[in-house]
Amino acid sequence: MSTGVIIVLIVIVVGVVAAAAALALRARGATGGSGLKRRFGPEYDRTVARHDGDAKAAERELGERVQEHGSLHEQPLEPAAREQFQARWAAAQELFVDSPRQAVSDVDQLLGEVAGARGFPDVAEYDKQFDALSVHHAAHVHGYRRVHRVVTTRTNGTPESQAGTEEMREAMLEARALFDDLVSDDSRGSSNGNGRGGRHSIGSFNKQALKGS
Repeated sequence: MSTGVIIVLIVIVVGVVAAAAALALRARGATGGSGLKRRFGPEYDRTVARHDGDAKAAERELGERVQEHGSLHEQPLEPAAREQFQARWAAAQELFVDSPRQAVSDVDQLLGEVAGARGFPDVAEYDKQFDALSVHHAAHVHGYRRVHRVVTTRTNGTPESQAGTEEMREAMLEARALFDDLVSDDSRGSSNGNGRGGRHSIGSFNKQALKGS
């Protein structure tokens, strides 16, 4: 083998190694501390708080979410399915006046079903579905957490209706932003975590529309 061929091979190997290193650094930036803060926004802070201020533990958890769900591609909704989901939301909004808790329960179920229709894990696996949603809709996913918590949590064994009408109203208001994201006809979704939202403004779902008792 001539010296010239050896030099060419060395150059090729060095180039491959450099490219691999660059890709590794890029991936680390996407899942490192600053990258995770940008991607998850307020969800990053909530996760740190849940880990009692341990940023490394929070970043490890969020990094695992990205690794597991980052490659998920959201499926577009058929127009008929979108209209059906929107009708169900409108029905839940109307129901809130007379039965706030049932309305919140309906919204919790609805969000899970819409997410499943978009290609996220099934509604029966709430934790896994939530983690996947947090990767792609970080800006608005907390609304889903709030309505799910209202529905499922009992405090000191008291009836879950103790949540209060105002708390349930606020949970539904926040959940609407995620619903808008998921039913949006923009099939690109909001994978950067900044959630652009759909064509239905959250302003159309205001406190006056939810005249709880």
